[in-house]
Amino acid sequence: MSRFSYLLGKVKDRVYMDWVLPAKADRNGLISVQPKSAGHPLSLRKGTSDLPTFYDVFHAGQYNIDFPKEAKNIIDCGANIGLGTVFFKNRYPAATVVAIEPESSNYELLKKNVSPYANVHCIQSGIWNRDTHLEITNIDTAAKWAFMTEERGAPSPATIPAISIDTICQQFGMDTIDILKVDIEGSEKELFEKNYENWLPKVKILIIELHDHMRAGTAQSVLSAVSTRKFSMYMQGENLVFYFH
Repeated sequence: MSRFSYLLGKVKDRVYMDWVLPAKADRNGLISVQPKSAGHPLSLRKGTSDLPTFYDVFHAGQYNIDFPKEAKNIIDCGANIGLGTVFFKNRYPAATVVAIEPESSNYELLKKNVSPYANVHCIQSGIWNRDTHLEITNIDTAAKWAFMTEERGAPSPATIPAISIDTICQQFGMDTIDILKVDIEGSEKELFEKNYENWLPKVKILIIELHDHMRAGTAQSVLSAVSTRKFSMYMQGENLVFYFH
């Protein structure tokens, strides 16, 4: 998500804040929000990217795309605090949803927000083209988004595990991926650079935000990989949406 979108989101927050969001946070700094399209309230942190992200997902229609009638398997790469995961789960209550988020404070709130829903699996990990170890390189980012990662040769106290989509499919028995959402702050470059030959043919819909401004070559990497298949594509907000044929 761009800085412009963040600022725009904050302006929009002021428009709907009085009737959607409570005025005060609880003692943990959280506010509770009940979206009209979700079956359970969501917890957000004031003063972070949570509010504009909430607006984008539940008010601006960031994921209001031409979805299939049914979806069995959904993978949310870069789930943040779970707003997209909750959106997809309410759209497809019977689906298996796997949500991957590397940063600890985001991950704890992700687990809280998806806890009322069955068959949602959270993994605290980065997403990469193989199972490896990553380090978050901008851990002090106050807004709680745009966490960037780099691969490290060996585990250390500073690293986090990284998981491949192949491994996710194996762990959860996914022979198809009906919806793959990717918002991983430039790591899409490595994800689509290699080792996509097994999992990419399983994907029916890819929703991805590209971050060439954060990591040069991301668009080239993604477009080169998806061009191995026949697809239709359009823009939805800051996302590219691919329908594979």
